[in-house]
Amino acid sequence: MPSTIRRRTLLAAPAGLLAAPALAQAPWPNRPLRIIVPFAPGGPIDQNARIVAQPLSEALGQPVVIENRTGANGVVAAETVQRAPADGYTLLFSVIHLSVLPSLQPNLSYDIERDFVHVTLSAYYPIILVVKPETPIRSIAELIAKAKAAPGSLSYSHSGYGGGTHLAGELFAMQAGVQLRQVPYRGSAPAMADLLGGHVDMMFSDAPTAVQPVQAGLLRPLGISTPQRSALMPALPTIAEQGLPGYGAYSWGGVSVKTGTPPEIVTRLNTELVRLMHDPAVRERMLKIGAEPKPGTPAEFSAMIHAEIAKWGEVVRRANIRMGD
Repeated sequence: MPSTIRRRTLLAAPAGLLAAPALAQAPWPNRPLRIIVPFAPGGPIDQNARIVAQPLSEALGQPVVIENRTGANGVVAAETVQRAPADGYTLLFSVIHLSVLPSLQPNLSYDIERDFVHVTLSAYYPIILVVKPETPIRSIAELIAKAKAAPGSLSYSHSGYGGGTHLAGELFAMQAGVQLRQVPYRGSAPAMADLLGGHVDMMFSDAPTAVQPVQAGLLRPLGISTPQRSALMPALPTIAEQGLPGYGAYSWGGVSVKTGTPPEIVTRLNTELVRLMHDPAVRERMLKIGAEPKPGTPAEFSAMIHAEIAKWGEVVRRANIRMGD
């Protein structure tokens, strides 16, 4: 009898041992990843995501594919990630619009803070206040003085309601105590074209759109919107240091995943993304498109988004900005 038991045990053992690896979870990642980008190919957000995707793919040993899911200022992209499994294979390239939308559209199908884990900020996109060279206004102080002397006489173009360039102008007007006439466009390119054509007085322009005309002498920069001077134009004073202390307005982008993604995956993504964005070659490529790399921890990115929701919510309420304006 004992020999029979031993024989049965030995026969059963290989089957159990073979079954164990099948039950173990495959290591992450073992297939391609997707980064869902809220805007069309070619813009600074899309370019930033693509600059990040290439070295991230090399670091993880898997393809990282960009998918552009446009629509509703980022809602379509956020919903795409929200519907995907929380397994670290579908990433959202978060943008400033997602922190503004809760104030503009209270019935969203998702909560940007509750339903997503924010892995790391990727970059700021500074906003530059620019005027034509022939304009007599040469400083922020002169601009504010002229605007106070003739309320509503100065116009500024922006790339669309609820975006960073629109809100930068609204915040400027509030903090300076002036009235500015805002002129919306469907994108930065037509907004810039009308400034260059002399149809508006100034523009709160995203850096990628403004840098080339400024370098060509077609525009005069008055100030940059970031809290500190930017590596893009280190000699250009901030708006804050020219009489509006505390002023800060900029677009931004970063990487988020669905809530429920295993913490070890979030940690791995953060480690690889922060490392690659500190790489001089990656940093140089980002600066060339007007993106200033600012990687950090998930906690730092989450806190920034929380603060952005509160800040822009106040601007939306005070300026009476509505969806569909």
